[in-house]
Amino acid sequence: QAQLLESGGGLVPPGGSLRLSCAASGDIFSVNDMGWYRQAPGDQREMVAGISNTGRTKVADSVKGRFTISRDNAKNTVYLQMNSLKFEDTAVYSCYATLKLQAATPIYTYWGQGTQVTVSS
Repeated sequence: QAQLLESGGGLVPPGGSLRLSCAASGDIFSVNDMGWYRQAPGDQREMVAGISNTGRTKVADSVKGRFTISRDNAKNTVYLQMNSLKFEDTAVYSCYATLKLQAATPIYTYWGQGTQVTVSS
């Protein structure tokens, strides 16, 4: 089994910055893709950013140029650096990871419980 633990959310004024972290732990054989989704009340969950185990990244157009995704493979941790935050960035941010467990062949997708990001003056 595996677990994802997010941290770094909070309250920040417009134009401010936050850095989210998500660490995968457990009986992990390998981690493939990691990334972030977000969901505001009443809205659909949307993809924010993702990164492969080789460092290939994709970022949503809505945050491109402001958010940067990175990872530390040795720590099984993915980061989301969020700069120039706007009111519309307010949402619950959830981390995901696709991984193989030590005792299983399939690739599973695990989710963190989410961390709240609130942009407000």
